Amino acid sequence: MQKIKSLPIIELKSIREIELLRKAAKIVTQVCEDLKKETKPGVATKKLDTTAYELIHNYGAEPAFLGYRSYPATICVSLNHEVVHGIPGEKKILKEGDIVSLDLGVRYQGYYGDIAVTLGMGEIKENAKRIIHVAEEALNQAILQACEGKRLGDISWAIQSNVESNGFSVVRSYSGHGIGRKLHEEPQIPCFGQPGSGPRLLPGMVLAIETMVNEGTHSVKLSDDHWTAVTADGLLSAHFEHMVLITQNEAEVLTRL
Repeated sequence: MQKIKSLPIIELKSIREIELLRKAAKIVTQVCEDLKKETKPGVATKKLDTTAYELIHNYGAEPAFLGYRSYPATICVSLNHEVVHGIPGEKKILKEGDIVSLDLGVRYQGYYGDIAVTLGMGEIKENAKRIIHVAEEALNQAILQACEGKRLGDISWAIQSNVESNGFSVVRSYSGHGIGRKLHEEPQIPCFGQPGSGPRLLPGMVLAIETMVNEGTHSVKLSDDHWTAVTADGLLSAHFEHMVLITQNEAEVLTRL
């Protein structure tokens, strides 16, 4: 007899918890907007990390990534072929034509905010423009599926179908996630899946939906620093993330100004 797999237990947040998550999301969004203004050619990614640390504290929160599973920085800064978890450094300088993904998180009164965005540095090539656009649009399409009565697989399929129809691939080694009193909660939200599959979405769920899109193969490998994931073929990657609250109507995007 085949063992029946149990579905993940997904917390439904209370009104009080939702309000704290809204505040955490507002802070992480504002920090991201402030940081985008500083993200330009010639800047060391370590400088962005220092700025993010100061901004997070100025807004009354704490860095969520610093020290998380021994991660050594406040933010993740991933360049070009780096997929996620790029470690900022003094010698890691942004250049004209680069694409850079900023991923940052905060903790506010015990609750978490998480966001990611990919930016082009100055004039970038057409393929770089396309992958950024497709990754962001795939996230927007996924958010449209994040409503009561849909299933988790509908979100994943929206990402996969939009990305693959544009000739790119979705990363399969990392996923989005639930978020609340922990940075990573159930459920995992892969960038690929089958429509109509998985747990049913209910009001009160808070999800951090991520799109991780590769220009070539979906395969990734880990760098020598044991954190930075890079594309296996050295081609570009783009990453976006929003926090959403499932409601009785369309999703409330918590990480939009």
